[in-house]
Amino acid sequence: MTGKIENCLMNDIDDILSLYQSARELQTSKGMVVWPGFEKRFIEKEIKELRQWKLVIEDTIACNWAITFSDKEIWGEKDKNDSIYIHRIATNPAFRGNRYIHMIVQWASEYAKQKQKQFVRLDTLGNNTKLIEHYSSAGFQFLGIFELSDTSNLPGHYQVEPNCCLFEIDLAESE
Repeated sequence: MTGKIENCLMNDIDDILSLYQSARELQTSKGMVVWPGFEKRFIEKEIKELRQWKLVIEDTIACNWAITFSDKEIWGEKDKNDSIYIHRIATNPAFRGNRYIHMIVQWASEYAKQKQKQFVRLDTLGNNTKLIEHYSSAGFQFLGIFELSDTSNLPGHYQVEPNCCLFEIDLAESE
């Protein structure tokens, strides 16, 4: 199935919140670190800042994610305004298992180059070997598990699990 990647719109908020709820249910069922509930105004802000993205297949959001251009709380000294950071990839349950991470990586790599960034980065919490394999198979280098020292400004699930897996794609190496 091919799809189209585009910015989320304000009228996507209910769908995004529903995808996040489905992700929380999956995380709970698998004994993973569970995302907190995200408030509508938080999602609205990301949409206004053009940082919420979606993959649309046959007029349905197959998955969505958010990006940032800074992530000092997680990446510390490595954050040098040279990266885009992918957060909260949530897949519609009807579309799970299609490995859309490959499409997201291709899009993120092109988008990062357009923004003159060298890295595409993401993180996940805990020692989730399946996610480590999933992201590694999509082209991310697994940098290891790091304990976050100050999680006070991060969402609640970072306070529950301070062990953070870091991943990156160095676009300079892939050219």
